[in-house]
Amino acid sequence: MSAKPVKTVDRAVSRAKREAHKILDRFGHSIPVDVESIVRAHNLKIKAEALEESVSGMLVIKDDGGVVAVNESHHRNRRRFTIAHELGHFVLHGNSARVFIDAGPVFYRDEAAADGTRIQEIQANTFAAELLMPESAVVDIFRKQPLDPHDEAAVRRMAARFEVSAQALTLRLINLGLVVA
Repeated sequence: MSAKPVKTVDRAVSRAKREAHKILDRFGHSIPVDVESIVRAHNLKIKAEALEESVSGMLVIKDDGGVVAVNESHHRNRRRFTIAHELGHFVLHGNSARVFIDAGPVFYRDEAAADGTRIQEIQANTFAAELLMPESAVVDIFRKQPLDPHDEAAVRRMAARFEVSAQALTLRLINLGLVVA
């Protein structure tokens, strides 16, 4: 990988973190973050829908706001991350596309956003992680009560504080350098 793409990704990640911090500063830093209220304050409606299992969620932007649809069959904590992820698309990429469909392993973007999809997904995931699991809060809790990442019960307890999945928390701990994969 050349230096230019790395710098582009680094800038994109930094922007995602800054935007998440702006929202936390505006709406408060209490844990767990009330992501649904934040989304509604951005004039977005949230709808739980019967989506294909591989589709986590989607965002449809309209002139006066939009709709975030989440897969009703997914666990509540996964839906929270999806909602935050779609909010990230709205805040970070709302001018580049009108429709975002997040389905693993393929991510659909309307033609306006066909390029840069990978970076957009990295940004939206970074935004969601920083919004739901702010670095300062994760580090503070981890320092007060270090956990063994192989202790599933301890990981689940910490994840429950943030109302995220154990997988999301584990990835966050790894990305923050608090644990080794």
